[in-house]
Amino acid sequence: QVQLVESGGGLVQPGGSLRLSCAASGFTFSASVMRWYRQAPGKERELVASISSAGSTTNYADSVKGRFTISRDNAKNTLYLQMNSLKPEDTAVYYCKCRSFDTWGQGTQVTVSS
Repeated sequence: QVQLVESGGGLVQPGGSLRLSCAASGFTFSASVMRWYRQAPGKERELVASISSAGSTTNYADSVKGRFTISRDNAKNTLYLQMNSLKPEDTAVYYCKCRSFDTWGQGTQVTVSS
């Protein structure tokens, strides 16, 4: 079955960086559009970034454009999110998801605070 395991979250100061990873299994990762979402306390889950199956096309929410970079390693079945210049408003649980399935991982907590 589809499994998604996010990791790499933590506590970071404003202006800092983190790199999230998502290990995927149970489906053909290399043929799948992948996405990162986040959910802040009291808010709805929002789409942060997406990447095409080959990694040639990426899209970002306006709130993270220029600061976050989505990438993938199809040989390792792993999705990444490099987050730079982090702001307190980036605090959320971050999830990866395959566009073709409704399965969610457990998420990884990112907290940006001084």
